[in-house]
Amino acid sequence: MKLLHYRAPGRRRPPALLVMLPGVGIAPGEFAAHGFVDAARKQGRVDVAAAGPDVDLYLDGAIAEAIRQAIVVPALAEGYQRIWFLGLSLGGMGALLLARRYAADVAGIVLLAPFLGTPGVVAEVVRAGGLAAWQPGVIAPNDGERKMLAWLKDHVAAAPRPPVLHLGYGRDDRFAAGHAMLAETLPAERVHVTEGGHDWQAWSRLWRRILATEPFAPPKASPS
Repeated sequence: MKLLHYRAPGRRRPPALLVMLPGVGIAPGEFAAHGFVDAARKQGRVDVAAAGPDVDLYLDGAIAEAIRQAIVVPALAEGYQRIWFLGLSLGGMGALLLARRYAADVAGIVLLAPFLGTPGVVAEVVRAGGLAAWQPGVIAPNDGERKMLAWLKDHVAAAPRPPVLHLGYGRDDRFAAGHAMLAETLPAERVHVTEGGHDWQAWSRLWRRILATEPFAPPKASPS
């Protein structure tokens, strides 16, 4: 798995690592080229790692374990206290599949135009009345999409608990039906919608808006 590392300004390592997972046909270096890395590091709270997992890992159902072994385990050994993910397009599914198996290792996920399932599966959930009403029934062992959506259904119903989810998408995105399905289950302040489709122009606007909410700030201590 190709990995590009970008340290935040300053001598001391910040407590959080942000892992950027791209979609199909997007190289990990494109995050930096489009300003995503610098924008995140300017907050001063995160180091960044941009990953390039092979698409075959998704097809083989091995993506979650591959991300954990290549990125999460070493990051925890280095002393990072929180690990966040930015999942772009198919990378959004990768981050959710990881969280489904290893939720304790993931502080939060920013989902930008995430691929949440094939049109038929998304339509099935929408017809049922959305994630909250959908009943997945018996899921085949190799049906990663429905397993992920079933976990997502339970996770948002049990909120607040980590990982925290943020969602951003363009109104004309080709996966917008799935995005709207997820949006109705999340707090309004963690959903960002812009004009545009499945492209860097829309994603860049969304990224700036999400960063303005300071999602990587340390969690506030509970009152005693």
